[in-house]
This record gives sequence, structure tokens and C-alpha cells, in this order.
Amino acid sequence: MQGRSRQPNGNDQGEDVISVKGLEVAYGGTTILKDVTFSVRKGEILTILGASGCGKTTLLRAMTGLLTPVRGTIHVAGEEITGKDAEEPLSRVRRQIGVLFQSGALLQSLTIAENIVLPLDEFTDLPPEIKRDIVQMKLNLVRLGETANLMPAELSGGMQKRAGLARSMVLDPKILFCDEPAAGLDPITAKEVDELLLELNEYLGITLVVVTHELASIHNISRRCIMLHSESKGIIAKGTLESMKTESRDKRVRAFFSREIENE
Repeated sequence: MQGRSRQPNGNDQGEDVISVKGLEVAYGGTTILKDVTFSVRKGEILTILGASGCGKTTLLRAMTGLLTPVRGTIHVAGEEITGKDAEEPLSRVRRQIGVLFQSGALLQSLTIAENIVLPLDEFTDLPPEIKRDIVQMKLNLVRLGETANLMPAELSGGMQKRAGLARSMVLDPKILFCDEPAAGLDPITAKEVDELLLELNEYLGITLVVVTHELASIHNISRRCIMLHSESKGIIAKGTLESMKTESRDKRVRAFFSREIENE
């Protein structure tokens, strides 16, 4: 996929499929995020940037209904998943989203196929043979077609990450949330995962929300970005990757990208 354009795709001017307004999230009385407002358009890739500890994963967990905010609203796929009546809409939303966790989150006591079929078991009543076919299709999609009967420990870190991606795709989600997809991977494997995510966006039209602080991945996949910072407890910059790098006057934004120079 060498030379892939990183310009916004044709769907970037479409409808909002995620809307976050006035979001505040706290742990044990300590505010992690406050007054966070942004949207994600259908078919685009939104990258959530920032150094470790700035609240990126917290924001992702709130957007997927794994955390209840102190205040503010979150709409995903036309459903509000915040508030006292959120249980039913959240259940509907979970059928339309996939989540790739940082660790891959595979259950070590199950085979790869048994891991991937779990969402189908939870959300569908399909016959076992149909489920097997779907699992094999998703493994083929992430280039792990021969691994169905292997245990997670038999796979490399990059293969486990791709197996986690297959599981997140098994319900054909409209939106895919990815938490540090390249974390812990060598540069070549990390780029392969990045390219796979780009393919899912380009060829299947899946909306991607990607949390990362890895500069290489940021450059591989970023189109539109928001940047969080721990001191402000919220968004300090929004825009394209290029505008953040070349136009921002915020020293915190410049410091984040200056790591490029330091690492050369």
C-alpha cells in the first residue's frame, strides 16, 4: 500500500456518526477530562493524540459505553449512550461498533476461533456453521487464515493484535475504535497493522477512531486529529495532522511533535 494518499476521503463531509458535547469524566473524584466537545464524520479516520496519561483511553472508554461520564452527552450511530436511560440504546450501539483493545484482549484459554466467535455468540442466534464461516472470513481479512485452531500463546504479538482486530470486525461494525493499535510492536509489524486499518477504512468504509501516541502510526494513518493534554484535561488542538505540525503556536503541540527531531 505504498504511497497511499492521506487526504481526507470522500466521506469526510458526511453526517456525524459520533458527537461528544461538554464531556466530563472522573475517577474517584479526580477529574480526568472536562468540557470535551468534538464530532466524528461517517467514513473518516479521527486520531486522538497526546502523551501518556492525558486521558486518551479514558475518552475512548466513555465513547464505547465502558465509562459513565459525570456530565455531558455522547451520541454514537444516532443513539445517545449517556444519561439514565442509556442501557437500551447502548445495547443497540454495541451491535454496530467494534473495539480493538491495546493488548488485543484475547482469552488465553480459548483458541483464536473461539475468541473471535464470542460477539456472535452474544449478539446473534446464527447456526454454528454460519458462525464458523464468518470467523474464517474475518481471519482471512486480517491475513490469519491458518490460525483458527491455534492458541493465543502460539501467535506473535502482531498476530495477536490482528486476531483482536478480527474479533472486533466479526459483527461488521460501522465504527471501529482502536486503542494504541501499534503499541508494543516492532516498526515493521506496526506498519502492517496501520496499513490494515487503512484498508478497512478505504475499502469497507468503516469509520475509525484511533487512540495513539506513536509518531510513526500517527503519520501512517492520521487525517483529522484532536490532541489532549493532561494539564488542560481536555482538547488543546484540532485539525489535520499537517496543520497541527506546521501551524500550531501551542508549545505543548510543538513539543509533542518535536520528538521526531529528537529520535532522528
